[in-house]
Amino acid sequence: MKSSPKLRDCFYLIRFLLNMEEEKTRTQEIKEEAKDLAEHVTDFLETYYQLLTINVAQKGINIASAVINAVVLCFLGLFAFGFIGLGLAWWLGNVIDNRAGGFFITAGIYLVIIIVLIAMRKKVIFPFLRNLITRKIYE
Repeated sequence: MKSSPKLRDCFYLIRFLLNMEEEKTRTQEIKEEAKDLAEHVTDFLETYYQLLTINVAQKGINIASAVINAVVLCFLGLFAFGFIGLGLAWWLGNVIDNRAGGFFITAGIYLVIIIVLIAMRKKVIFPFLRNLITRKIYE
């Protein structure tokens, strides 16, 4: 039994139409997946931006708190060294029986300390401060 050409053509047409429907469905699924992917990428980028903003803010806060801490410590250290210097000058003045001489000797000690610090600034002080700041930035 042979099938007629018209019947065979009809089967091919039906199969072709079914394949077209499957392709349309597949195309729509791909479009929906692409939209979902685009939404996920957008969400990811927004989340990454928020994380980056929070990290930058955290680093800024860490640096600001370190600077405030350093300023307070310097201020208190200045007072401590001031009173220590006054006490040393007064004591040296009593030891040598010349109060003005005690203050001059204490000033000389401070002058020697300043000269040593200036001489060491490029080899010791600047690298120390640079490393300290770098550590604070990358904490």
